[in-house]
Amino acid sequence: MGSSLEVEKTNNVYNDRVDEPPTAETPWIAKFTNFVAHWGVETNGVDPIVPEDRKDTKLFQMFFVWFSANINILSFGTGSAGPAFFGLGLRDTLLILLVVDLIACAIPAYFAVFGPKLGMRSMVLARYSWGYYGSIIPSAFTVFSMQGFLILNCIIGGQTLASVSSHLNDTLGIVIIGVISLVVTFFGYRVIHWYETVAWIPSVIAFIVMLGTGGKHLGSHIPPGEPASAASILSFATTVASSVISWCMMTPDYGVYHTAQASSTRVFLYSYAGFLAASLVAHMLGAAFAAAAPLVPEWEAGFDNGNSVGGLVEAVLSPAGGFGKFLTVLIALFIPSACAPTMYTFASSFMTIHAWLGRVPRYVYTIISEAILIPVAIIGATHFYDTFVDILNVIGYWSTVFAAIVIVEHLVFRKNDWSRYDLSQWCKPQELPLGLAAIFAFLCAAGIIVPCMSQVWYVGPVANAGTGDIGVIVGFSLAAICYPAYRAIERTLSGR
Repeated sequence: MGSSLEVEKTNNVYNDRVDEPPTAETPWIAKFTNFVAHWGVETNGVDPIVPEDRKDTKLFQMFFVWFSANINILSFGTGSAGPAFFGLGLRDTLLILLVVDLIACAIPAYFAVFGPKLGMRSMVLARYSWGYYGSIIPSAFTVFSMQGFLILNCIIGGQTLASVSSHLNDTLGIVIIGVISLVVTFFGYRVIHWYETVAWIPSVIAFIVMLGTGGKHLGSHIPPGEPASAASILSFATTVASSVISWCMMTPDYGVYHTAQASSTRVFLYSYAGFLAASLVAHMLGAAFAAAAPLVPEWEAGFDNGNSVGGLVEAVLSPAGGFGKFLTVLIALFIPSACAPTMYTFASSFMTIHAWLGRVPRYVYTIISEAILIPVAIIGATHFYDTFVDILNVIGYWSTVFAAIVIVEHLVFRKNDWSRYDLSQWCKPQELPLGLAAIFAFLCAAGIIVPCMSQVWYVGPVANAGTGDIGVIVGFSLAAICYPAYRAIERTLSGR
């Protein structure tokens, strides 16, 4: 594979460098890039990382990145949606979470293997199935999806901060969380990896203390609730699956500097363990405390009729006094453990939409993301669960289709053989697949998703007939069926 790696090297994350010193004629942005590079800011673009620059052997980082990114209040909020939004009993909610998490966590964990093996970020990888121009579709969708995740994280972090003091409100809390996320992301890959190795600690401590202060209200004290309808079960399962599977759009990005000799099995298992351990714990705790909230007046008041997950967390921790308030603040301030990788992928995906966008330094896009994030999050905070379910499900609809297409391309047409990816082709439209097969499969999947979706703003006829929201399931299935047929035809006609 080494002969095909004629890829221009850009700044290395481990020793960011600028090959030529700035001159009087250098544009101001290039001068600024030189300046920030000397302070450790990652300045490389989206070019594939060649094997000789993939030296990191610390595969355990794969566990901590995804454990930290998921053991937080947003995942807690996902689990709480079962009782609070879909009206499910605790037992049904926990069973759904167990089954969905066991299955769904495997998909982003599988995508994590692509990072070390190919040194390509996810939206560059997309070009090897979607084609150079066709990949604009998933790149643009990823930009919007990452921004959606950021909005949710900042809302829930802002609400948590606001619950601690009457001098804070949701708006100020959102601004604080957004600024911290920007600072971590601005420095790039290396700082994000370091941050994620410690960012899980406050959340784990807070969840343990929550069980200590509120555990007596859980378990058998919670009434079983009404029998769940199939529609509620499937709709909640879709929301949970969407929250997990949609990580597949970014997991390759955080292994591109790890050695290509890394065991695929080890990378998968580290990533899967990180996703599963964090998701199961946070989801189930969220479900348990939300189900018990109506029985505890203080929790119910903090929960604010299901509109403030942060308020619920603060209410559960309040018996711990000042230490409880400290933990509430700490867990909110570490919400960037989910925001930072999301904002990073927002920037790298923006850079792959068009060649000239790729010439803009990555850190510029983090600032753009911040400018969009704060005002939209402030507006969305007034109706949290409506905003939450809508954003997660819409992301889930298309990300599962994306996952199906990339997985089928890798397993069926590239025979699970990493040498079949010629890295020198990454920016050569005439050598990459046409992308028509992926586009047609995507359109077919979208055609079946629309009638099967159930949102506040639209309920399709199939979902309305009693099935609930099954858009994620049917979308993934149809894409996995259609893409092999379309791709076989495309290869026959185009030869690539």
